[in-house]
This record gives sequence, C-alpha cells and structure tokens, in this order.
Amino acid sequence: MVYATAVRLLGNPAEAEDVSQTVFLKAFQRFAQLRQSPAAAAWLRTVARNACLNHLTRYRARWQVFSEIAAAGRPEGDEVLVDIAAAAAPPDDTIQQAEEQGQLEHALRRLPDHQRVPLVLYHFEELSYQRIAESLGVSIGKVKTDIHRGREALRRVLGGRHGVR
Repeated sequence: MVYATAVRLLGNPAEAEDVSQTVFLKAFQRFAQLRQSPAAAAWLRTVARNACLNHLTRYRARWQVFSEIAAAGRPEGDEVLVDIAAAAAPPDDTIQQAEEQGQLEHALRRLPDHQRVPLVLYHFEELSYQRIAESLGVSIGKVKTDIHRGREALRRVLGGRHGVR
C-alpha cells in the first residue's frame, strides 16, 4: 500500500522506493504505538502521502502555474470514473482488468507532476478539492484545472479502453 501510493504520486519507482523506505523507518520508530492500533494502515497511508508531497516539493522544481480558466463546455462536476476492479469477475475478465490496471498505472506515471498528484489524491486517496489545495499550497481552481487536464491526458492516452468517462 505504501509503495503503491508512492509510485502513483511520484511517478518514479526508484523515488517511490526511497520514500517508502523513509515511511517504514518512521513506522519502525513508532512500532510500539502502532503495533496494536487499528488505525495503523491509515497512519501509514497518511505518512506515505505526506512524504511524497514533501519529496515533490523539496526535490523537484515547483509546478508551473496554469491559468485558472475553466475549459469551455464542461460542467462543474464533470468526473472521470475509472472502474477497473469489478468484485465478481470471471477469470478472463480478471486478467484483462489486471492488464488495464497496469496500463492505467503506466499512463499515470507519464503525466506531469502537477496533473498526476492532484488526480491521484482525488481518485485514489479520495481527498476533497479543498484538502488537495491545502496540501499542495495552491488554489482550488488550480486543483480543478490540473485534475481536468490530467483526466483529458489520460483520456487521450487510454482512449475508450478503460471506462474513462
């Protein structure tokens, strides 16, 4: 879970390994507290997310600020729904879904940081626009714009194969 979160946010497996190692060192330091805690998984996910955001801020150039003009013709609540994992899928569907998941992960890694990070935080970490804006230190309008542009980039790369709407 920690590595998957890191690779989605950072888009680089080597950097994700470094950040994951840091997260597990923090967890080891707090092992006595986390050992019996039912919230240990949530704590790990939060620490991983924050470590990735700190890494991006510290070690990469700051994201370029896009204009906050909304794309014409899009409703305010336009969402991209990526439904790859179906609960009760036949084996052939499961294999196809695994391949599609891999293609989605690859396409996510190819997005620039300023699009990938808010998109992952919104769809995979289920954070609100407000929380994402606060975490990244940008406006809500920029978050919405970057998520929209990230969705459009994924739509172009993946086409209609993955249920991206």
